[in-house]
Amino acid sequence: MNLGAPEIILILVALVLLFGAKKLPDLARGVGRSLRIFKAETSKMNDDDDDRPTVVQAQPQAQPAPQQIPPAAPAPALSAEEQARQLEEQAARLRAAAQADKRP
Repeated sequence: MNLGAPEIILILVALVLLFGAKKLPDLARGVGRSLRIFKAETSKMNDDDDDRPTVVQAQPQAQPAPQQIPPAAPAPALSAEEQARQLEEQAARLRAAAQADKRP
C-alpha cells in the first residue's frame, strides 16, 4: 500500500473537517503521550523478562529462619499514593515483627 502526496493531503483534509483545526493539536498531543506511556510500559516488560533469576535449588538450613514476611508480589501499575500506602503498611508490619522478636 503506497500513499502518495494526494492521498496524504486528502487524509489531512478529512481530519481537519472531522475534528476541527482547534482540536487537532490536542489530539496529536494525546496520541504522543499515549505512545510514550506505551513505550515505557513495553520497555519495563522487557526489562522484567530479562531480570528473571534462574532457578537455584536451596540447600537445607541448620535452623529455621525466624518468621519471614513474604515479599510483596509485583503489583500492576499503581498510583504514587497507592504505592506509598503499601510501603507504609509493609513498614508497619516489619516494625511489628521486629518488636515481637525483641520481646521474651
